[in-house]
Amino acid sequence: MTSRTTLRSAGLALLAALTLTSTLTGTPAAAAQPAGQGGAWQGAWATSPQAPTAPFGPNWSTQGFADQTVRQVVRVTSGGTRARIELSNRYGGAPLRITGATVAKTAGGGAVQPGSVRALTFGGGRGSVTIPAGGTLVSDGVPFRTSALESVTVTLYLAGPTGPATFHHFAGATSYRATGDHRSDASGAAFTERSASWYYLSGVEVSGGPRGHRDRDGIVAFGDSITDGVGAAPDADNRYPDELAERLADTGRPRPVLNHGIGGNQVTNDVTWAGEAATARFRKDVLTEKGVGTVILLEGINDIGGSGPAFPGGPTPEVSVNRLIEGHRTLIRQAHAHGIKVVGATLTPIKGSFYDTPENEAKRDAFNAWVRTSGAYDAVVDFDRAVADPADPDRILPAYDSGDHLHPGDAGYTAMAGALDLDEL
Repeated sequence: MTSRTTLRSAGLALLAALTLTSTLTGTPAAAAQPAGQGGAWQGAWATSPQAPTAPFGPNWSTQGFADQTVRQVVRVTSGGTRARIELSNRYGGAPLRITGATVAKTAGGGAVQPGSVRALTFGGGRGSVTIPAGGTLVSDGVPFRTSALESVTVTLYLAGPTGPATFHHFAGATSYRATGDHRSDASGAAFTERSASWYYLSGVEVSGGPRGHRDRDGIVAFGDSITDGVGAAPDADNRYPDELAERLADTGRPRPVLNHGIGGNQVTNDVTWAGEAATARFRKDVLTEKGVGTVILLEGINDIGGSGPAFPGGPTPEVSVNRLIEGHRTLIRQAHAHGIKVVGATLTPIKGSFYDTPENEAKRDAFNAWVRTSGAYDAVVDFDRAVADPADPDRILPAYDSGDHLHPGDAGYTAMAGALDLDEL
């Protein structure tokens, strides 16, 4: 990874802090959510909300919930002594009533460790809360000790009908559902239904880490399905951002790594089942995260291979290399305006995949050449070369291939994380 510039000034960092918005009121949030004891809040886990849809078979988003409890397991990338959660009703058509919520230490599957369940409150002590349509809410903080790379379980009880649910389609993790109110159950016995998506939960934040808050040391991995972790083993936390978090923890200095990938997402086009264009969602998903100083930008293969009138996920306007480059320049400008360093990533091989055409390969090569040579980013990581087969550089090395010749598997994601220079991050 090659360094090109340093972070913007502390003045820009201050500007970013002052311009973060409160998701409920639209007012500056720098002082709206005090950390209480333990220092400033920082993201420890995140995912990008999506509109309810079911492009690849049934999930719970299109119907929503009524008198049901949803239990979701996530792995935090930094620890602390207090925790709080972020819930999103960004794509809800009506106000969302959260009857109650808990956080606990994961025991495996739908079970949690006995004695670890903590009830969450909202707005200064209320056990229930309503999130407006289009809104996002952060809970009150609760004493809850966590360590980097520890799994925690968030449980939501939804008593009344919710209507279609804001969710994240590809979780790469199992969520659990039970009928009735089981928010405080230690056992997972009541949670007999399974889903591979996350619902309403969009973030976990911590404060009071072992070394205190380090200003803007958070990292966002931003992109499409290859950032989202499609092709990795489920429930194993082997996406490339997970592997990066493990590398950082192994140094003895863990840092928050937040995954804002959406499978199928494009830089330049909205896709009904794959989210708003990256140029639109970047502000909502990245610039609202607390303590972020670096973003890794890996996106564009769906603009190249998944656009045009004939694509099954479309039709969307066909994307030229120049249009894709301008989309990246837009993202870079947004990040730099908030004092965030941008690491640009080359697009990984597609030979043998459903995106493989001579035209698409020519576009990928041209875009990667621009990433490597333009100087537009603060640093560059060459994911293309990290996972390519040396004997056939347009193809993913078989040992790194998940099987579809587009998405890496576990070993490929490990290789991608290994290509990042931790000192540059």
